[in-house]
Amino acid sequence: MKQSEPTRRRDALRPADLLPLAVGVAALAGGTAFGWDARLVDAIVTPPAVVRAVLVGLAVVGGAWLLAAGLRRIGAETAERSTAPDLPTMVRGVRLVFLGVALFAASVGWVVAHPLPLVIALIIAGVDVVETSFLLLVVRARRTA
Repeated sequence: MKQSEPTRRRDALRPADLLPLAVGVAALAGGTAFGWDARLVDAIVTPPAVVRAVLVGLAVVGGAWLLAAGLRRIGAETAERSTAPDLPTMVRGVRLVFLGVALFAASVGWVVAHPLPLVIALIIAGVDVVETSFLLLVVRARRTA
């Protein structure tokens, strides 16, 4: 069955589709570059206690929100079994769950004032965004083919 022309244009790859991929790669590259500066790492990991408390609170609340939003997206797909699963929605849900986990890891880094959990958070977030971006690009390419 041949797709109509408006559907094909809508499913075509747009430059904005590559933005999350670029952000993920930039996060990994930027984290690596900034990691060589001990003063910058120390400033990020051990800011004043009030700032750390605010960062921990924001990370925990943001992580819980992202986790809940991701689970809602995934749960909405599993609840509607009468239709074919919407793979992009499910992949975006998984992305949100992993970003929530990354925020929880970052919050641990600020609580214990150690850079390792922050590095782990950066890796979780960066790799997740890169891999889910690739998966979404593949799904889009298969739909247009």
